[in-house]
Amino acid sequence: MGLLLLRMLYDCFKSQRRLEAEVLVLRHQLNVLQQRAPRRVQLRSIDRALFVWLYRFCPYILPSVTIVKPETVVRWHRMGFAAYRRWTSRPRGGRPRICKETRDLIRRMSLENPIWGATKIHGELFKLGIKVAQSTVSIYMVPRPHRPTQSWKTFLLNKILSARPCGRS
Repeated sequence: MGLLLLRMLYDCFKSQRRLEAEVLVLRHQLNVLQQRAPRRVQLRSIDRALFVWLYRFCPYILPSVTIVKPETVVRWHRMGFAAYRRWTSRPRGGRPRICKETRDLIRRMSLENPIWGATKIHGELFKLGIKVAQSTVSIYMVPRPHRPTQSWKTFLLNKILSARPCGRS
């Protein structure tokens, strides 16, 4: 491949008459080899890629191709493009996205209950029969720089009130 590119660069400095003579000799050699060669030519991947590359940048060379049918070069080009499209549209992997309703519910719960964290919202969703990971819940929660938390005073008052037996004041 590198030798071919070097020869192409060298050909830029040859005279037109010399290039035409070389083309004529090469075509004759090709005709002789095609008469003696097996019916099916075994091409390497790099040879196919070179034909496709030449066709891609110089489509007018297609009639000059003689060792394979021009339709074959076009087919290789289309196959390469199809492989490229398959590769770019492949599934990326990872977890599938959760539905929009669940995402909206997570956002709403985090807005309406500012002291709830991902653990609490995850638990409430589980009670509702919605199975999502706690890490997923934390991704879709409304971001806040500082989540309000209970103060110690509120915590102790709630503990005292919940510890009182019913019926007494």
